[in-house]
Amino acid sequence: MKTTTRTLRELKGQRPIVALTAYDFTTARLASEAGVDLILVGDSLGTTVLGYETTVPVTLEMMLHHTAAVARAGPDGLVVMDIPFPEAHRDVGRLLDACARGLQEGGAGAVKIEGGAAMADRIARIVAAGIPVLGHVGLLPQQIHQLGGYRKFGKTPGEREALLADARAVEGTGAFGLVVEMVDPECTREISEALKIPVIGIGAGSHCDGQVLVSHDLLGLTAGKTPSFVRRYAEAGKVIGDAFKRYAADVRNGNFP
Repeated sequence: MKTTTRTLRELKGQRPIVALTAYDFTTARLASEAGVDLILVGDSLGTTVLGYETTVPVTLEMMLHHTAAVARAGPDGLVVMDIPFPEAHRDVGRLLDACARGLQEGGAGAVKIEGGAAMADRIARIVAAGIPVLGHVGLLPQQIHQLGGYRKFGKTPGEREALLADARAVEGTGAFGLVVEMVDPECTREISEALKIPVIGIGAGSHCDGQVLVSHDLLGLTAGKTPSFVRRYAEAGKVIGDAFKRYAADVRNGNFP
C-alpha cells in the first residue's frame, strides 16, 4: 500500500515513521521492500554520491535526475525531493516552478524545503499551490558556510525558543511534516509535543515521531568519519571493496573468465 502525506500524518502517535535517503533505483527498491515509509532524495547526494564537500553545489537538474531514478523503482514509501540551494531562495515563482518540476519530472510525491519562520511565507505559497511540503529546521546543511560548521542546536533557552517558533511557523504553512536535524533531544521533545504534524529526527534523539538516516552512513559506504549519532548496520563498503579486489586478482592471475 502506497504511503501518502495523509498516511504519515496519521502515524503520529501510532508508531514511529521510518525514513531513509535514496539516490538511485536499486536503493529505492530495497528500501521499499524493507517497508520504509518515506524515501528522501536528499541533496546529501552531493556529498555521498557526487563527491562534493557540501550540499551547496547540488543543482535542481541533479535532484530531478536522481529523484526520477528513485521514483522509477515504484516504492511504496512516499518519495520526497529536496529543493536544493539556491532554488529555495529565488523568487517565489521560480521556487514554485522548481517544486512543480519535482513532482512532474522527478515523480516525487512531495518536496522538502529547509528553513523555519523566514521561509514560512514561501512554503505557504507552495502548499497553497497543491504541492505537499516537508519542512526542515535545526541544522540547515545548505547554510553550512554561514554556520561555520556542524553542531547541535537547541542547547540554550534562546535557541530552544527560536527552534520552537520555527517549527510552529512551518506547521502553520500547512506542511505535512517536519525534519529536525542535530537538535538537543529535550528541545526535540518540546517540538514534537507542541506540533500536530509528525516530527522526524536526524541526530535529534528519540523524542520524535520518526527517524531518518542517510543510507550510505548506515550501510558503511560513507568515506571518512560518519556522524556520531549514526548506527552502522552494515559494512557494505568493506564487502564491496573486497569483492573488487578478488575480481581484480582473478583477472590478473588468469582465473577469470
